[in-house]
Amino acid sequence: MYRRRRRGRRGRPPKPVRIGVTPPAGGFYPLNPPTDQEPVYLEPAEIEVLRLVDQEGLSQEEAGERMGISRGTVWRLLQSARKKVAKALTEGRPIHLR
Repeated sequence: MYRRRRRGRRGRPPKPVRIGVTPPAGGFYPLNPPTDQEPVYLEPAEIEVLRLVDQEGLSQEEAGERMGISRGTVWRLLQSARKKVAKALTEGRPIHLR
Protein backbone atom coordinates (compact mmCIF):
# COMPACT_ATOMS: atom_id res chain seq x y z
CA MET A 1 0.00 0.00 0.00
CA TYR A 2 1.13 3.47 -0.81
CA ARG A 3 0.00 6.41 1.30
CA ARG A 4 -0.54 9.61 -0.62
CA ARG A 5 0.37 12.94 0.92
CA ARG A 6 -2.22 15.57 1.64
CA ARG A 7 -1.69 18.92 -0.03
CA GLY A 8 -2.33 21.72 2.42
CA ARG A 9 -3.17 21.57 6.11
CA ARG A 10 -6.92 21.01 6.22
CA GLY A 11 -9.24 18.15 5.32
CA ARG A 12 -9.24 14.46 5.90
CA PRO A 13 -6.15 12.38 5.14
CA PRO A 14 -6.20 10.59 1.75
CA LYS A 15 -7.06 6.89 1.59
CA PRO A 16 -4.17 4.48 0.98
CA VAL A 17 -3.81 3.31 -2.63
CA ARG A 18 -3.05 -0.25 -3.74
CA ILE A 19 -0.10 -0.30 -6.12
CA GLY A 20 0.21 -3.46 -8.24
CA VAL A 21 3.64 -3.03 -9.83
CA THR A 22 6.58 -0.88 -8.82
CA PRO A 23 8.55 0.39 -11.81
CA PRO A 24 12.06 -1.05 -12.14
CA ALA A 25 13.56 2.36 -13.05
CA GLY A 26 13.98 5.42 -10.86
CA GLY A 27 13.56 7.89 -13.67
CA PHE A 28 13.98 8.73 -17.32
CA TYR A 29 16.34 11.31 -18.73
CA PRO A 30 16.55 12.98 -22.16
CA LEU A 31 19.65 12.32 -24.25
CA ASN A 32 20.64 15.99 -24.47
CA PRO A 33 19.06 17.64 -21.42
CA PRO A 34 18.96 21.42 -21.09
CA THR A 35 21.19 22.45 -18.21
CA ASP A 36 18.80 24.19 -15.83
CA GLN A 37 15.47 22.37 -16.31
CA GLU A 38 13.61 21.23 -13.20
CA PRO A 39 12.67 17.54 -13.31
CA VAL A 40 9.07 16.37 -13.37
CA TYR A 41 8.09 14.17 -10.40
CA LEU A 42 5.56 11.36 -10.82
CA GLU A 43 3.94 9.86 -7.73
CA PRO A 44 3.50 6.06 -7.48
CA ALA A 45 -0.30 6.42 -7.67
CA GLU A 46 0.01 8.41 -10.92
CA ILE A 47 2.29 5.76 -12.43
CA GLU A 48 -0.13 2.99 -11.42
CA VAL A 49 -3.09 4.81 -12.96
CA LEU A 50 -1.16 5.34 -16.21
CA ARG A 51 -0.27 1.66 -16.28
CA LEU A 52 -3.79 0.42 -15.61
CA VAL A 53 -5.68 2.78 -17.93
CA ASP A 54 -3.23 3.40 -20.79
CA GLN A 55 -1.18 0.20 -20.84
CA GLU A 56 -3.67 -2.46 -19.68
CA GLY A 57 -6.71 -0.72 -21.21
CA LEU A 58 -8.91 -0.78 -18.12
CA SER A 59 -11.71 1.74 -17.68
CA GLN A 60 -11.36 4.36 -14.97
CA GLU A 61 -13.96 2.54 -12.87
CA GLU A 62 -12.08 -0.78 -13.14
CA ALA A 63 -8.77 0.93 -12.30
CA GLY A 64 -10.39 2.58 -9.28
CA GLU A 65 -11.70 -0.77 -8.03
CA ARG A 66 -8.26 -2.33 -8.38
CA MET A 67 -6.55 0.53 -6.57
CA GLY A 68 -9.22 0.95 -3.89
CA ILE A 69 -10.06 4.57 -4.82
CA SER A 70 -12.97 6.35 -6.49
CA ARG A 71 -13.33 6.92 -10.23
CA GLY A 72 -13.02 10.66 -9.66
CA THR A 73 -9.67 10.20 -7.95
CA VAL A 74 -8.52 8.00 -10.82
CA TRP A 75 -9.53 10.74 -13.26
CA ARG A 76 -7.60 13.42 -11.33
CA LEU A 77 -4.48 11.23 -11.03
CA LEU A 78 -4.65 10.33 -14.73
CA GLN A 79 -4.99 13.96 -15.84
CA SER A 80 -2.11 15.00 -13.60
CA ALA A 81 0.16 12.17 -14.81
CA ARG A 82 -0.58 12.80 -18.49
CA LYS A 83 0.05 16.52 -18.09
CA LYS A 84 3.40 15.88 -16.35
CA VAL A 85 4.55 13.36 -18.96
CA ALA A 86 3.56 15.68 -21.83
CA LYS A 87 5.44 18.55 -20.18
CA ALA A 88 8.56 16.42 -19.73
CA LEU A 89 8.50 15.20 -23.34
CA THR A 90 7.86 18.57 -24.97
CA GLU A 91 10.30 20.54 -22.81
CA GLY A 92 13.05 17.89 -22.58
CA ARG A 93 12.82 17.57 -18.79
CA PRO A 94 13.88 14.50 -16.82
CA ILE A 95 11.14 12.39 -15.19
CA HIS A 96 11.78 11.26 -11.62
CA LEU A 97 9.69 8.48 -10.09
CA ARG A 98 9.12 8.91 -6.36
